[in-house]
Amino acid sequence: MPVFPQGAINTTALVVPDVYVQIQPPSDTFLNGLPTNILGIVGTAQWGPVNAPVTVGSLADFVQKFGNVQPRKYDMGTAVWGAVLNGANNMRCVRVTDGTDAAATATLGTNGVTVTARYTGTLGNSVAVALAAGSQTGTWKATVTLPGLVPEVFDNIGSGLTANALWVAIATALNNGTSALRGPSQLVVAAAGAGTGAPTASSATLVGGLDGATTITSTVLIGQDTTARKGMYALRSSGASVAMLADADDSTTWTLQVAYGLSEGVYMIATGPSGDTITNAVSAKATAGIDSYTMKLMFGDWVYFNDTVNGQVRLISPQSFVAGRLSALSPEQSSLNKPLYGIVGTQKSYQNAVYSSADLQTLAQAGIDLIANPIPAGNSFGVRIGRNTSSNAVINGDNYPRLTNYIAYTLSGGMGIYVGRLQSPAVRNQAQATLNAFLGNLWNQGMIGDASDATKQPFSVVMSALNNLPARVALGYLQADVRVTYLSVITQLLINVEAGQSVKVTSQIV
Repeated sequence: MPVFPQGAINTTALVVPDVYVQIQPPSDTFLNGLPTNILGIVGTAQWGPVNAPVTVGSLADFVQKFGNVQPRKYDMGTAVWGAVLNGANNMRCVRVTDGTDAAATATLGTNGVTVTARYTGTLGNSVAVALAAGSQTGTWKATVTLPGLVPEVFDNIGSGLTANALWVAIATALNNGTSALRGPSQLVVAAAGAGTGAPTASSATLVGGLDGATTITSTVLIGQDTTARKGMYALRSSGASVAMLADADDSTTWTLQVAYGLSEGVYMIATGPSGDTITNAVSAKATAGIDSYTMKLMFGDWVYFNDTVNGQVRLISPQSFVAGRLSALSPEQSSLNKPLYGIVGTQKSYQNAVYSSADLQTLAQAGIDLIANPIPAGNSFGVRIGRNTSSNAVINGDNYPRLTNYIAYTLSGGMGIYVGRLQSPAVRNQAQATLNAFLGNLWNQGMIGDASDATKQPFSVVMSALNNLPARVALGYLQADVRVTYLSVITQLLINVEAGQSVKVTSQIV
């Protein structure tokens, strides 16, 4: 009485009398949407891997993986801080350098063991390594420390070993660990020298670490889309739905950001230079030729931020506040009129000035957004326009790229289960049911809808003989035509007031 997965046997060629059981998967298949809260950030740091996306969930997590916030332009820690203050809790951080970064080193003994920081950067200059007698007689203990972290202790090294073999054992312990509970060092790597002298109890602090952040430009943050991807391109396939290059205010990089955003389904948050003028901002956008829903361009009215780590109020780009807020919002929502947190002021507000209606209209028509105070909701800092750089009025809201990418990439990632199956009416119906179920969930959760009729289904899926003609089916094609109606974002609230002594009001009984 054999049991098989469905399709594993030819049911038209059975010969032996028996009971044949086929296990069939559930006929109803459902899609769970992809995460939309992943924020990609590219910038500099004083520690950590270079050109590799690292998952960060909080500012404390960032400090442990990349070192402290640095008071300089392009600092990734500053961007993470601003984003976290506005709700970001799932980030992919990519550290970049200008190529001058170096790892701190130190040597124990006379040509005994050279210890090198696992990563380049100035944080490595705070790492110390100490040698002392081990807990067991005739052994040694190596301790690696970095302020703020639990010391790494490698005990009982080199029992019975002398001369160079002992130095080799010490290096091996640091690189490979000494037990299942004491794995390799996460702070340093070691290389044994040719020394034969006996170790002595001693310690050394690593020196020579460099961040490689002296000559950073926006171009460095863009990086290279080669086999060993660098900068922005290291975020490919990271799942980020919103991304920013920290303080990258060079307009020549905008077109590359747009191209990347379109290729990966990422909403790019860009910025103009600090202290920019409206005239220059509009001209720069026009010169760059940016007109795309995949980029949100923030006006160069930079933000004053209270950096309590470095004890100063700093001027930073508006990107992180907006990117953090967007990543924390559901994809059908807009950043428009949402309060932003952690802002002391902007360059405009520090001049005791506000934007005129003409200023706002000029920026809005140009497809440039900004942070302002007040916003329609009241006296707080927030995004004032809620638009991307597209000139198309029906796709220039924050909600369009985010919700469209969410739907498209969820379908791309989930509908592949039907590739390779036989195209029968049953399979076609199952595929259509999967699409209907996913879109029905969006409707049920209030993420899509038809403003003209709340009871009207705001989506349609056609996957039938009407759009799957025999000639195309014979070539292996299965086509679904999907239409979805989004809920609109209220951008202008018009209230008509008729008042006066001659106005007659008809009483209405509610």
